[in-house]
Amino acid sequence: MNLNVTFPSLLGLQDFSLFLLRMVVALVFGASGYYTLRDPVGRGRSFDLSPRAAVGIGLAEVLGSLGLVTGVLVQLAAIGLILIGLGAIQKKVFVWKTGIWGDKNSGWHYDLTYLAMNLVIAATAGGRWVVPIGARP
Repeated sequence: MNLNVTFPSLLGLQDFSLFLLRMVVALVFGASGYYTLRDPVGRGRSFDLSPRAAVGIGLAEVLGSLGLVTGVLVQLAAIGLILIGLGAIQKKVFVWKTGIWGDKNSGWHYDLTYLAMNLVIAATAGGRWVVPIGARP
């Protein structure tokens, strides 16, 4: 691959950068999942979901976050979190009719940002700082 690199010394930080990206995404989704599992009725009501659906989403967020933290099934975890993000964007755009910026930060710009972050994680398999399970490229 031919790269146009302005600061070649930063290339040595690729694995650290991917690890840090995984930790940030895991923190956000993990906290969301934790709070959803703590109060599935209230969180489900705020998202127009049944408590059972809220538990499913909360569990998926927590498990996806664990996958990102450890690097175990990291691509599957990132893709799962992308699907959750797409669901959130769909709800905000088509059901709640929220613009990208929304009102008082209720838009879907953060969801889109985390979707892109998860895409980078999935496309790079999370970097080399993972628990070594299975084949790695």
